[in-house]
This record gives sequence, C-alpha cells and structure tokens, in this order.
Amino acid sequence: MAKKDRVKFLFVMPGILWVILFTIFPLLYSLRLSFFHSRLGGEERFIWLGNFARAFTDYRFWSVLKVTIFFVVCDVALTVILGLILALLFSRPLKRAIHGQRFFRSVFTMPMFTAPIALGYLGLTIFHEEIGAVNTVLRALGFLKLPAWFSNIWLARIAITLVDIWQWTPFCFLVILAGLQSLPDEVYEAAVLDTSSGWDMFRFITLPLIAPVIFTVTILRMVETFKILDIPFSLTSGGPGMATQTYSYYIYLTGLRNFNTGYASALAYILLVIMLLISMSFFRRLRQIYE
Repeated sequence: MAKKDRVKFLFVMPGILWVILFTIFPLLYSLRLSFFHSRLGGEERFIWLGNFARAFTDYRFWSVLKVTIFFVVCDVALTVILGLILALLFSRPLKRAIHGQRFFRSVFTMPMFTAPIALGYLGLTIFHEEIGAVNTVLRALGFLKLPAWFSNIWLARIAITLVDIWQWTPFCFLVILAGLQSLPDEVYEAAVLDTSSGWDMFRFITLPLIAPVIFTVTILRMVETFKILDIPFSLTSGGPGMATQTYSYYIYLTGLRNFNTGYASALAYILLVIMLLISMSFFRRLRQIYE
C-alpha cells in the first residue's frame, strides 16, 4: 500500500471503528441475544425462537404496541400537516411583506434542537395538575373542573402528543419548505394562464410535485415516533398504569430495569421488522405513483 493510500486509510479509520463498535457490533450481538434466555449476570440458555414466541403471547406487548401506533398515527399526521401549512405560508410570494421572517423561522425551529428528555420535563411544568401553566390559566379564567392531565388516560396521551408535535413540527416545516422553494417558477407562471384558483394550483401542481418530499418526511417521522421514549419517560413515566407506555419504553423496562436482555433484544428486532415493512410499503407505493 502506497504512503498516500495509508494516509487516506488513517483518516477514515476513526469513522470505520465508530461504525463497527457502536452500530455493527451491537446489532449482531443483540441478534445473538434474542435467541437466548439471558439475564444480566446470569447464565445464558439457548431457546431458539422462544423469545419471539413469548412476545406474541405477552399482553403487555400488544398493549404497548397499540399505544405506540396511536402516537405514530396522531403525531405523524399532525406534524406533517402543520409543517406543510407553515411551509406554504412562508413560501408564498407575499413573504417579503412579512417583517421579521428570519426571527420567526428561528423561533419555530428552536424546539427541534432541544433534547426530548428536557422537553418532557418542560411539559411536566406546563401540564402539572396543580401548579402547571395550563391549569393555572384555566383556574384564573374561572374553570372549576380542571383537566387531570396525568390521571386521565386520554389526557395523558394528548399531553405527550402535544409535546412531541411541538418538537418535530419544525423538522417537517424545514424539509417541506426546502422542497417548495426548489420548485420551478415556470410551472406556476404557465398555470396562471389556465386558472387563478390557489386551491387548484396547490392540488394539481404543488402537491404532486412535493409528494416525494412529504413521503420522505412521513417515513422519517414514522420511524422516529415508533422509537419514542424520552417524552413519555419524563412526562408521565408511562402512566397512568400502562396508558402511555410505548414500545421502546417497554424494551427499556425489560432490558435495563428487569435485566432480561434476551427478551428485550427480541422485542427490539420485532420493532425493527415492523419499521422495515412499513418503510418498504411506503416506497413501493411511491414507485407506483411515479411509474
């Protein structure tokens, strides 16, 4: 190997080692663990597909899967829709008349750069049933019956949904805005000759052109929401009961609280397969649209 080639290899070596140590090795080791009855500090016993079979007969598995699907449907739909609306507002020709546009963009994107665990604790101060900001305002307005955000099952889920939407709407907004600003002006100039309806231009021109961007954002948000853990952990601790315990939360409890690493690894791989199947179906649908 030439000296120049060795220097190149040394520069990329840290990246290669990082991928091997923190991606490939954990992936393969957890796959091995999923076929064993393994507890931290205990003796491992090979059980083949026992952990996977156990998952499908575990009532908690189905419970947390339903809760996670609820968050995925609500969070993904609302963040993409709100992101699209904001992107349309900021991409209009009238945007030059909006003063302080850069300031508003910065404010909109701030939650995206905040750690989810911190946003969860911030949500705790906002939705606290006694001294939270929301109930304090409602009390000042004269409401006698205040929402029990952390005692009511659906209110607890709504609180988590609102915090997650607050964090991830800026991501959808930025990606869709970039897609809108890359659209050619000539298409709209030609469309003005046929129609002056903004709705028709959006439905027949803008939406089909940015559909791949929306599909991509939806897939990324869906994968991220399936892994949601930080906000339920810090905001509701999975309660009341198991009402806000997500799939990733259950993996965390199984592997790092109960130290059942074999079963936790099997649960993690089931989640991986679910996300792969959903992503493949989305991409197949996208190819069918543009073929």
